[in-house]
Amino acid sequence: MSDPTDATDASDVTDVTGATGVTGTPEAPPTPDTPAIPDALDPWDTVTRLHAWLTAHQTLPPGQEVLLRVLKLAEEVGETAQAVIGATGQNPRKGHSHTWQDVEAELSDVIITAMVALRTLTPAAPEVFATHLHRVAERSLPKPESRAD
Repeated sequence: MSDPTDATDASDVTDVTGATGVTGTPEAPPTPDTPAIPDALDPWDTVTRLHAWLTAHQTLPPGQEVLLRVLKLAEEVGETAQAVIGATGQNPRKGHSHTWQDVEAELSDVIITAMVALRTLTPAAPEVFATHLHRVAERSLPKPESRAD
């Protein structure tokens, strides 16, 4: 992918290839022995660097930058749907064309692209996201029981 509006160029590490033997169920999560990836410790630093890289290669007016990043998000969601269809073998013409690892990679691309789009909209993206996540958790998750010791 060489499109300068592609927020995931620098992060795509999984090639979507045809795979055989896909059972239609996700594989087990990685073991605790899986090495930690440094960028996972501070993803917003990486997102800020990706945003700067994309901005440096942007040829459109700044107002259109956000619109194209949101459209890129829609594209990535479509690629995720395609990978799920391929992992479950639901297209008779293509069969099992993807793996669940492909789905993981595509979902990761969705997250990265959404983070870059949010960062394009506001430099306070980490705070905006954290505040919104807290609101969602407050209204959705059960309150922890207080323990009287």
